[in-house]
Amino acid sequence: MIGIAVLLAATLNTARIEQLTGLKGKLDEKEAAFKVSYPRNDIGATAAGVKLTPALGLTAWASFSGGGARTMVMGDVVLTEDQVNPALSAALDNGLQVTALHNHFFWDSPRVMFMHIGGMGDETKMATAVGKVFAVLKEKGEVPEADIDPARSTLDPARLDAAFGKKGEYKDGVYKITWGRSTREHGRTLGNTMGVNTWAALAGSDDKAVVDGDFAMLESELQDVLKALRHAGIHIVAIHSHMSGEQPRILFLHYWGVRPAEELAKGVLSAIKETKAGT
Repeated sequence: MIGIAVLLAATLNTARIEQLTGLKGKLDEKEAAFKVSYPRNDIGATAAGVKLTPALGLTAWASFSGGGARTMVMGDVVLTEDQVNPALSAALDNGLQVTALHNHFFWDSPRVMFMHIGGMGDETKMATAVGKVFAVLKEKGEVPEADIDPARSTLDPARLDAAFGKKGEYKDGVYKITWGRSTREHGRTLGNTMGVNTWAALAGSDDKAVVDGDFAMLESELQDVLKALRHAGIHIVAIHSHMSGEQPRILFLHYWGVRPAEELAKGVLSAIKETKAGT
């Protein structure tokens, strides 16, 4: 007698998934899931002198379950730093969610990052999206370098105040602006001073500046914030939690960008408007 899991797995067109992702997969009949993998033999990374191999954690993968219009996908994409944001944009622009971005190692060279993806929808669309994300692993991205020293900053803080629509602080060549959020943990309200905040710091000149900062967001706000920042040409460098057990749950996103100062401000503000901090 054929088990329910096997019947469910049979609704997945595994050959089609392999074709669209460009990867070979394996069906787990017990879990009714089909997993495709991409061993990163090409990175040549080491961690504290240890050669990292696919079996030591350098295998990217995506797993599919369901089938048809209700196909679910989850995955973990192994990326070099320059590949992160092209892969992140490929995921967001093709209907996938990006749910975490972080490192798995210390002292690795080149640095390796891990991007977790998920999605629910039509099997063809999900597999096509995964294929576009994994295609980035064969490419080399650009590094947004800039010769900027805060000690030589010439930013006009008044122009940035106008761009953000609120007043920031300019000190030691760095302009910083903050938006507070709040949540509750252990029966207490946590706010701006306890670290529940979104902030941006800029240095450089009006024509060429760097911005880095941190977004504090509800889970429901994450995908729109990611899209707004990427569409503004701002790079995402980490997505993770800072607390545990808080209600509502707050996720944090760290970012970096090099562009004209007002463009950076407008890009950050466009993402702020996707959060309750922007209301």
